[in-house]
Amino acid sequence: MPEDMNINAVRDSFRESLAGASTLQELDDIRVKYTGKKGTLTTLLRSLGKLPPELRKSAGQELNTLRDEIEQDLQAAGRKIRDAENERQEISERIDVTLPERGRKAGAFHPVIQTMHEIVNIMQGLGYSVASGPEKEEEYYNFECLNVPSWHPARDMQDTFYFADGTLLRTHTSPVQIRAMHEYGAPLRIVCPGKVYRRDNDVTHSPMFNQMEGLLIDKDVPFSVMKGTMSEMMNAFFGKSLRYRFRASYFPFTEPSMELDIECVECSGHDEHCRVCHGTGWLEVAGMGMVHPNVIRAGRIDPDKYNGFAFGIGLDRMAMLKYGIGDLRLLFDGNVSYFMSGFEGAGKC
Repeated sequence: MPEDMNINAVRDSFRESLAGASTLQELDDIRVKYTGKKGTLTTLLRSLGKLPPELRKSAGQELNTLRDEIEQDLQAAGRKIRDAENERQEISERIDVTLPERGRKAGAFHPVIQTMHEIVNIMQGLGYSVASGPEKEEEYYNFECLNVPSWHPARDMQDTFYFADGTLLRTHTSPVQIRAMHEYGAPLRIVCPGKVYRRDNDVTHSPMFNQMEGLLIDKDVPFSVMKGTMSEMMNAFFGKSLRYRFRASYFPFTEPSMELDIECVECSGHDEHCRVCHGTGWLEVAGMGMVHPNVIRAGRIDPDKYNGFAFGIGLDRMAMLKYGIGDLRLLFDGNVSYFMSGFEGAGKC
């Protein structure tokens, strides 16, 4: 083995770094240091082509073995840290239920948070768990794992906020799905609510908005399960049985892809002057599709054994539809004039 490819030295350095890590952020920094795009191990793998042919195979096997060891050790350390944090939190947040009440008046949830809680409760009733992830994300999770490589034209669909170090503010909550597949494998049922960011700002768009995505991965998942799940969620959220329309669409991370329209929750399609649907009778509420095999593979799951579906909805739009909020600015701005004008002309979406 060439001196400049001292695999044992890399292994020892990694273990030394891992032994000193005590937080999940430190673990992620270690992962980037060794297996990131410019990481030590990645650099060694890229340099295999410079070795004599008789050394490449053995060196490649050793590097791949080391990569597997690093990933397994990071996962084990992450579980240990999370367990310790959960235990500390449980101890620190323990409540003495025998104490007398303090008489504090109850407040109210923000409409978007209320919407998120309602939909999460619905999906938990269908067997889904809640997953979360960082808002400052890497291109690897935000794009590449979602079948959107650097050269892919679909990147033009996202006007992204980038940082100087190459990281970004996530443009959707789909990276959480990849992280969950890496951590839990299959089968998997999760919803991922959270804030996302894009360069867009007007009366109906905000550079920051709230989204919820869902993912189901299992064996032999039929297309009908996706349609049934979405219709059940919408019926439960709006409190009535609705008509639906599924339209073919395109998303790089699903194939086939569809968009979901529901009948207008205000007029049910009977008012050509409706302030919500503008007489069309339909409202677009979600995008969805069967998860692309490349995405399942990027999640370290075998697409020949598992398949599934994913969907995404805008929580802000759902809140506006359910609670009759006519101006998106009311959800984020403290300007009282917006508040008054919004409700005097409620519904002018």
